[in-house]
Amino acid sequence: MEILAILIPVSLGLGAAGLIAFVWALRNRQFEDPKGDGERILSDRWDDHPPP
Repeated sequence: MEILAILIPVSLGLGAAGLIAFVWALRNRQFEDPKGDGERILSDRWDDHPPP
């Protein structure tokens, strides 16, 4: 039972850290163009270098 006093706050802290990271990613526009990213992965054009 004493281990629950440690595990519950640790699990809540990890969950809060994940939520904060997700909100940070949303605010910094990390998910701005998911469709375009998916299409660029499948294309072999401009594989190593950006277009001039």
